[in-house]
Amino acid sequence: MTILITGATGNVGSAVLNGLVNQPVQLVAGLRAPAKGAVAAGVQVRLLDFENTTTWPAALAGITQMFLVRPPQISDVKRTLGPFLEEAKRQGVRQVVFLSLLGVENNPLVPHRAIEEKIRQLGFNFTMLRASFFMQNLYTTHRQEIRDRSEINVPAAMGRTSFVDVRDLAAVGVQALLGQLPPNQAYPLTGSEALTYEEVARQLSAELGRPIRYTNPSMLAFVLQKRREKLPWGFTLVMLGLYTACKLGLAAKVTPDLGVLLGRSPISLAQYIRDYREVW
Repeated sequence: MTILITGATGNVGSAVLNGLVNQPVQLVAGLRAPAKGAVAAGVQVRLLDFENTTTWPAALAGITQMFLVRPPQISDVKRTLGPFLEEAKRQGVRQVVFLSLLGVENNPLVPHRAIEEKIRQLGFNFTMLRASFFMQNLYTTHRQEIRDRSEINVPAAMGRTSFVDVRDLAAVGVQALLGQLPPNQAYPLTGSEALTYEEVARQLSAELGRPIRYTNPSMLAFVLQKRREKLPWGFTLVMLGLYTACKLGLAAKVTPDLGVLLGRSPISLAQYIRDYREVW
């Protein structure tokens, strides 16, 4: 069993890698810019760039299973991840565990939808982790605005989001890759409560000891701000799609699946903030 972890230095990929490192499997980290010490000792590192087809054959050689994460800058699935999955099938990859998106079955605008369809079309054994919005986005995507301006700047109005901790998602990903879950399933994975960004700001304020404000900008103001920050246009559109879904109430769904799979309650936002408070 040889498992390729894409996005191996990201939030979820690194947690999946850490969850597998002591298991009797061969681990390969696919990285766009391999660097010494980037992953745990004993993990093979291979060059993998979804936008450079010449890196694909060597990255996929001997791989039987794959944990697939879509890089945020990639929105053109037909040009990148679609052909990559075709190459994976040719190379003999049997199972794909894909980090997907909650509600993807009702949202044709997000690239995750096309990726799921391609995985099914090619006949892989699959597990779709249809994840709600990551708690960890508060310290990656939104870290600077919270730390430096004490604000959360997203156009979600008073829509609710069932935030999920990536540590919980990774634990389910590990189960799937180790064959502990039935194949060809899509799991809607959420936390145990749905919160507005106003409520998130209040929880951050209480833990950090200073007021954090939710700005709730218009969609246009949000897009213009991201352009000023020189965020790639494709990534900006994906973010806008996610927050629009939240605004419309499509991110508020709370499901029991994560707790059932883990055998415990999902990590709460309050616990997450306590664990990561130093980053803000």
